[in-house]
Amino acid sequence: MTSPQVLRIESAANATLKSLKTLARESAAYREQGQIWLDGDHLIRAALARGLVPNQVLISEDAMHQSADWRELALRAPRVLVVPTKLFESVSGLPSSTQIGATLAWAPGRALLPDVATVVLDRVQDAGNVGTLLRSAAALGVRQVVALKGCAALGSPKVLRAAMGAHFGLHLVEGASEAELAALQVPLLATSSHADAELHAMDLPHPCAWVFGHEGQGVSASLLARCQTTVSIPQPGGEESLNVAAAAAICLYESLRRQLKA
Repeated sequence: MTSPQVLRIESAANATLKSLKTLARESAAYREQGQIWLDGDHLIRAALARGLVPNQVLISEDAMHQSADWRELALRAPRVLVVPTKLFESVSGLPSSTQIGATLAWAPGRALLPDVATVVLDRVQDAGNVGTLLRSAAALGVRQVVALKGCAALGSPKVLRAAMGAHFGLHLVEGASEAELAALQVPLLATSSHADAELHAMDLPHPCAWVFGHEGQGVSASLLARCQTTVSIPQPGGEESLNVAAAAAICLYESLRRQLKA
């Protein structure tokens, strides 16, 4: 195994650090750079567990010298950049800096897998919701997530942090059009507060594609028209609606529960 290249950087004017700062702070920078920013050891370990090796690691001097675990983690990458702690914090921009981050070559796919359990996101715009949806999907047996145009950027730092490594276990398609969903050979299901059929009482096909929509507007009318079934989630507490990420977790768990019983 080739020893990693370890470089010390002390200037905030360094071109590589400027590029990393953009990647760590701007939601769409990964599309231009062709890589994502993994903030913290959890995301780095999650990538490595899936056989994905970061291009480079950025680590603070304190972490490199005081944490054997993080030093060993950093040296898994072919290139390690060691910087003063304050300089690391200026790159990450988080109030409580993790002191280690990495870049990973990454780009969402464009080809849909036609016959696998899928989640379709229709203009879900909150990064925390999108990340949570990805995390639930990965945990509950979904193979693919298709984000239609208008969704929060899948590779943004906020979505990555919220998803906690779920990206690396999913086939992700970003920026798809509604028309491209015709490639799916599984039935589409959606939730609607206006649907008469309730989730617990419905037969749920497997595999299927669950469709979850915009936080305020829900699934678009044209996309609802494509769905084989729409269901409601009983809410005896009287609230108007559930958060989209919470609704998704309920639906995906119910799908999984039916399969475990079969």
